Amino acid sequence: MTGTPTSTSSRGYVSAFSAVLLWSFSGILISHLSRIYAVPSLVIAFWSVLFVAVGMFVGLVVLGRALLRLNRSHLKLMILYGFTFAVFHSTWTLSVQYNGAAVATFMVYSSPAMTAILSRLIFKENFNRVKILSIALSLVGTVLISGAYDPSAWNLNSLGILFGLLSGPFFAFYNLEGKYSSERSIDPWTATLYCFTFASIFLVIFNLGIDALSNRPLLSEMFWLGDSIPGWGALLLLGIGPTLGGFGLYTLSLGHLTPTVANLIATLEPAFTAIWAYILLHERFDAIQWAGSILILTGVILLRWGERAE
Repeated sequence: MTGTPTSTSSRGYVSAFSAVLLWSFSGILISHLSRIYAVPSLVIAFWSVLFVAVGMFVGLVVLGRALLRLNRSHLKLMILYGFTFAVFHSTWTLSVQYNGAAVATFMVYSSPAMTAILSRLIFKENFNRVKILSIALSLVGTVLISGAYDPSAWNLNSLGILFGLLSGPFFAFYNLEGKYSSERSIDPWTATLYCFTFASIFLVIFNLGIDALSNRPLLSEMFWLGDSIPGWGALLLLGIGPTLGGFGLYTLSLGHLTPTVANLIATLEPAFTAIWAYILLHERFDAIQWAGSILILTGVILLRWGERAE
């Protein structure tokens, strides 16, 4: 029996919030791997995605083999889905490397406006003043949380600009493709499995390309962590927790929410990350960051209120 529109929307909000809560740990784990072990960004991206693909395959073999099957007519969509995610994941990690976390965060979470426009054109998504206000609040809130209002944070170079500008659109495309797969009745866990499987293949290709351009032996950095059990443990935790749980639940939410709403909820990630950093790493959370968090949360609450009013 299908649920009412309200209950379906509520499940979408719960899934999206849970996804963002899990995602918020990824920054802490990536920071740990970069600071302690100096693991290259694309190497982190590859292993975290590969762990998800392997973990998903093993889990579905044990718990639901029927979800391993994919209609051949959907194969091209899943390849495109995997490519989009691989490019997004790569440009995001490289944007952090070249631009710093503040500017990279602002650039990737400028995607709600782009998602809204594309979703309106492709899915004929209803667009009203409440959504426009929510998008505006999320953008201003992200600027405040990330510190992108400080001119010194915008010390960009040509590669930084390129990676930053690409990360936002590709996250928007990832949202739309997730919604499209849901409308094709592809189970979200099946979609996640195939998306991450193809993404891991593309990330191998990206790493090969970087090695070739850098005149390094091919894939020489893939086992950067060597025999460091704590390092591999942190990388495995990143793959199984924030990456698998986060993107799996986010894909699930797209079956109940419009891409714009899901993308707006995703902008809560910087606020959650800052809170966890304060609790676990004792990093200071200043008044401006609190104000940004409140603005983003207000935008999401307005969005939910607007949907209930409709």
